[in-house]
Amino acid sequence: MRLVDEEGGQVGVVEIRDAIARAQNVGLDLVEVAPDMTPPVCRIMDYSKYKYEQKKKQKVAKKRQHVTHLKEVRFKPKIEEHDYLVKLKHIKEFLEQKDKVRVSLRFRGRENAHKELGMELLNRIIADVSDLGEAESRPKSMGKTMVMTLTPKS
Repeated sequence: MRLVDEEGGQVGVVEIRDAIARAQNVGLDLVEVAPDMTPPVCRIMDYSKYKYEQKKKQKVAKKRQHVTHLKEVRFKPKIEEHDYLVKLKHIKEFLEQKDKVRVSLRFRGRENAHKELGMELLNRIIADVSDLGEAESRPKSMGKTMVMTLTPKS
C-alpha cells in the first residue's frame, strides 16, 4: 500500500504490517483514504479528529442551504383594499424568505363572467411585488380559479 505520514509527506509503498507499526509508534490511526487506487492509499491520522471535522463541515454546509417552500395565498376578485394590502404583505414576506408563492384567485357564482377583473388583480400583484419577485408562470385560468406562481429574485 502507498503510505502518507501524519504531516502529509509521501512515505512510499510499504507493507501493511510496517504501516500499522509506524502508526502505533506515533500513537495515531491508519486510515485507508483511496481504496480504488493501485496500490491503495493509506494515511496516518487521528481518525476521531478527522470524523469530528467532517461532521463540522457538514453542519456548516447544511446551515447555508435553503429549502424552497411553496406558499399559497388565496384571493377573491372583489377584495377590499385593506385585505389586499394584508395579503400582499404576506406575499412579500414569503418572497423575502426565498420561498415561492402560488397566488390563486377563486371565482364564485356570477364572478365567473368577469375573468378580466381577476386578470387585472393578478397583474396588479405582479406589479406590486416586482422589486422582490417575478412571475414564474403567467396567470392561468383553470375552471373557477386563476393561478400564477411568483418566484423570488436572485
